Amino acid sequence: MKTFVHAIAAATLFAGLTTPAMAQGEAVPEPAPAPATIQTIMPEDEQARAFLEQFGFSQAAIHGDTVYLSGVILGPPPEGQTSEDAYARSLEAIGEILKRAGSSWDDVIDITTYHVDIDQSLPALAAAKNRFVKAPFPAWTAIDIDRLFTPDGELEIKVTARVTPVAE
Repeated sequence: MKTFVHAIAAATLFAGLTTPAMAQGEAVPEPAPAPATIQTIMPEDEQARAFLEQFGFSQAAIHGDTVYLSGVILGPPPEGQTSEDAYARSLEAIGEILKRAGSSWDDVIDITTYHVDIDQSLPALAAAKNRFVKAPFPAWTAIDIDRLFTPDGELEIKVTARVTPVAE
């Protein structure tokens, strides 16, 4: 088998089927420059920051003009608050992370949500989300799962956005 592969390679070279640069003895092009560095957004709260550092992740990572938010877990609403209102408060907090990353809800291009009980949480989440997300709507994938990292977690929201373009 090895001899067959070598014979094919030799035949290709001799038949002139190499790339033009190789056939004419020209230099091979330089590799593309290294990608832009990744910037990260960490919590301002020391305890929250320590938690993220313990597990080795950030609230958001910015690469080029794209912002990738880590998932935010939402639990049951506090006493006297509806799920929709509690979810809206969490979406407001996500908006603050987007803002710190140079983005906004207007720049969100993809939302992924993970639901422990999708039938229970999706209607309230959709209503809360619609307070922040307007047309043109981003892509949205909703996934039903068994559990989240926190035992009382009801759903987790992960967002990808672009950095807000600077007006010229």
